[in-house]
Amino acid sequence: MEREKSKLRSEEAVELLKGAMEAREHAYTPYSHFHVGAALLTKAGKVYQGCNIENAAYSPSVCAERTAFFKAVYEGEREFQAIAIMGGPEAIKGPDCAVCAPCGICRQVMMEFCDPETFEIFLGTPEKYEIYTLKELLPLGFGSADLQPKKA
Repeated sequence: MEREKSKLRSEEAVELLKGAMEAREHAYTPYSHFHVGAALLTKAGKVYQGCNIENAAYSPSVCAERTAFFKAVYEGEREFQAIAIMGGPEAIKGPDCAVCAPCGICRQVMMEFCDPETFEIFLGTPEKYEIYTLKELLPLGFGSADLQPKKA
């Protein structure tokens, strides 16, 4: 998706990406050394940040995106408009980070709370980023509507 097609102004997108860059600094990754930060924007304009947190047993680890979502949900938020994600090896900083797409589990969490047609995902750095809708990254997403009985 091109920048001008985003619902966010360019300055807002850059600020959201800067929030992801800041959140990345808090990552706890003693095993992979792959730092990820996320900044989640609610429809009300509040931003929740998250970082990835690893565990020696691996499966209890959590991604930055889910950290941000779970913080927001805990605070009572249920409506979201965008998320910025920035990640890469811990030695790579700021503008040298590459695009870091959310994993499948994080995409499914987004599907629970976001409209796949309108929720925007910003990947990259404040200097250079790409924009996708959730539907583009999860084209056949499974959501609450799929659990409703189908009318004959």
